[in-house]
Amino acid sequence: MIQNHNSDVVLIFPPVAKPAEPPAGIAQIKRAIETQGRRCTVIDSNLEGLLFLLHGADLPSPPSSLQTAWRNKEHNLARLRDLKTFQHPHRYRSAVLELNRVLAALARSHSATISLTDYQHESLAPVRLQDLYYAVEHPHENPFYGYFETILKSRIETEQPAIIGLSLTYLSQALTTCAMIGWLRRTFPGVRLLLGGGLTTSWLCRPDGEKLLHGLADRLVKGAGETIVLQELGCNAERETSYRPDYSDLNLSDYLSPAVIFPYSTSSGCYWRQCEFCPESAEGHAFRPIAADQVFADIDPNDKDKPGLIHFLDNALSPALLRKFTQRSLPAPWYGYARFTEDLNDPEFCSALSRSGCVMLQLGLESGDQGVLDGMKKGISLESAGRTLLNLKKAGIAAFIYLLFGTPWETETEAKRTIKFVVDHSECIQFLNSAIFNLPVFSNEANHHQTHSFYDGDLALYVDFHHPHDWNRGRVRRFLQNEFRTHPVIKKILNNNPPSFTSNHAPFFLSHFHFKG
Repeated sequence: MIQNHNSDVVLIFPPVAKPAEPPAGIAQIKRAIETQGRRCTVIDSNLEGLLFLLHGADLPSPPSSLQTAWRNKEHNLARLRDLKTFQHPHRYRSAVLELNRVLAALARSHSATISLTDYQHESLAPVRLQDLYYAVEHPHENPFYGYFETILKSRIETEQPAIIGLSLTYLSQALTTCAMIGWLRRTFPGVRLLLGGGLTTSWLCRPDGEKLLHGLADRLVKGAGETIVLQELGCNAERETSYRPDYSDLNLSDYLSPAVIFPYSTSSGCYWRQCEFCPESAEGHAFRPIAADQVFADIDPNDKDKPGLIHFLDNALSPALLRKFTQRSLPAPWYGYARFTEDLNDPEFCSALSRSGCVMLQLGLESGDQGVLDGMKKGISLESAGRTLLNLKKAGIAAFIYLLFGTPWETETEAKRTIKFVVDHSECIQFLNSAIFNLPVFSNEANHHQTHSFYDGDLALYVDFHHPHDWNRGRVRRFLQNEFRTHPVIKKILNNNPPSFTSNHAPFFLSHFHFKG
């Protein structure tokens, strides 16, 4: 048993996820712990692990096709931290793609493919429970094992925690998280292991989730982790209390962005909660906003590293808070998700948002057909959405639009209307993301369709389904490939999307982006 703790708790964010900004969830839990007078250390193993591979890993005799990328890796890391690179998209794209090629080459001997933002294994799948347990039992096979032994081991030995918590948020983290669990059990057998995070929560919300994951860690954490961790420490846990993220353990200048990004959530859950297939409703997450005065206090730049960009992590910023934003200037440029609302139909409201520092809004339009939107219960009027896009353009706020094809209410006819809407409003759309609809496996709607699995996986959260109008996944994919993405107007917008980092880096490409003095 480890004793004489320098930290009561160590919280770890495992690889691989976008290394553009610090992880907000565990930084928030750190604040909650230290508010109770206990000690907590946050480790971003995602950033550390990727940099460990890029800085220190050896690739004997890299092939000629890789020699340029290998030679340029330090230069390319520096490029992604320099705003000047973002003024030349071809240089940015080259830096990202070359770093991805180097990481892929370093992982090849481990039967894996790593990029700056993803992790895939040739034979192991993150949605197969037996593969997760294989990763637990064979941590030495993971490409990050050298990081575990060289860097992470020393950090944990220094802190000597009683509890280690791991935040599993994305599928791309799952196999390495489990390898880390196996390594921690062998290296620090006396430490209590907690497993939480967004993906863990989604798995635990399945009817069979607790049973399937039982034994993977000493305790599984569903939802916000502050309450559980404080309970583990024997502290009083007030469920409604909000905590400002504490990023003081992290070297913020190491992240692969040209400015320090401050991720922050003004709420949990979603204020709308009416969309069909809403994961917030399905998983029982209530909407809990933080008071506006507290939000303004939390984002005040009182840290040693003043943020160059604020990233609001909410599912959608509430109209009430956006109105508050229009009344003052925020301490740094900011962006986040919002819904198409009546307020955004007001040109002056959009101008006031711009004056507050808003440089980009992420908007889930989903479809350019009103019938599809009504079926999805999006609460969006296409006429209103068009006015909003024009208002945002005039105000100097970029629009990052999200589209969803293949929903049960769509046919090829409606999909073509989406193309028309995008083309008609293309001058007002700076960035565009298109995706194919996945049916949540335990949703009520799944009971009304003939379903089948995408792949063999007992932890899958989504299934394929027989479309009521035969607008099945294969047809949708061909439509996107042959008609949507090849349309010259749409192709031009899609080419604006930053590779790998997508929306996390999109604000830095805007011609009007600048740091506040």
